[in-house]
Amino acid sequence: MTRLLFTLALILSTAFPRALAEPYPSKPIRLVIAFAAGSATDAAGRVLAQALSQRLGQSVIVDNRAGANGQIAATMVAGSPADGYTLFMTTNSTHSANPHLYKNLPYDPIKDFDPIARVGLLPFMLVVNPSLPVNSTRELIDYARKNPGKLSYGTASTASLIGAETINAMAGLDMVGVGYKASPQAILDLVAGRLQVMVADFTTAMPQVKAGKLRILAVMTAKRSALLPDVPTMDETLKGFDMISWNGVFAPAGTPKEIIARLARDTLAVLAQPEIGRQFSAIGFEVEPMDTEAFVRFVREQIGYWGKLIRAAKIQPE
Repeated sequence: MTRLLFTLALILSTAFPRALAEPYPSKPIRLVIAFAAGSATDAAGRVLAQALSQRLGQSVIVDNRAGANGQIAATMVAGSPADGYTLFMTTNSTHSANPHLYKNLPYDPIKDFDPIARVGLLPFMLVVNPSLPVNSTRELIDYARKNPGKLSYGTASTASLIGAETINAMAGLDMVGVGYKASPQAILDLVAGRLQVMVADFTTAMPQVKAGKLRILAVMTAKRSALLPDVPTMDETLKGFDMISWNGVFAPAGTPKEIIARLARDTLAVLAQPEIGRQFSAIGFEVEPMDTEAFVRFVREQIGYWGKLIRAAKIQPE
């Protein structure tokens, strides 16, 4: 009798695995952020995490894993269980630029991740310490040419590095890069005068610009930003210049399709809320979502796009 009951239980557990499985999500979800607290991705991630928590009925806990342009976070997520309880909010740094900046990445941006949805775009601006006697991009170029090797710029992400080195390459300048682990640290040194120039994201630079502690010269996109319509673009001085960072959510490769679909559906629903849009705008972030299918194509295309930018900037892989 005991053997019969055991056999029956085994048959039922095999025949009805979905009935026995817990509904998703049944416990807190970890949202790994590729950059430090206070960074643009962190600020956007916290807005999204709070909204998703309410929609999913489970806590979405932010976990900052900064370092090596996102390699530390990407490697950790790639090796995490593909069960929907570890998600990755990241940018073009890990999934577009790093494949061209490093000869040996410890992860594969395509094979190791399942895209869920794009969140939006993060524009960058060219800012200088106000003590620098320049009020436009053209004046900065002229000043840098007269003072080769004397201007230093901060870099805390692949976008800040590529943006500054593209200016160097296109204008024939010799500004010297200084690396930082996080954007807030670089911004503090720029305000203090230990740096003179930076290609910085809107989120970390805008408060200092509004306070008069930094001077903005241009936005890095080919079109003027809706957030700063009176600020000229880099393209107006250096023709063909166009750079903008993107941000999206991923899961480890192999995550069940129904979980990906659920997360994508809820992420897009959250981003469609006007209040969420206002919160993102307040931190200098442009909400431009993509569903999973479009995001998959976009991620693949962006690898080629950022590779072209890096080659044009003459940056050699490490």
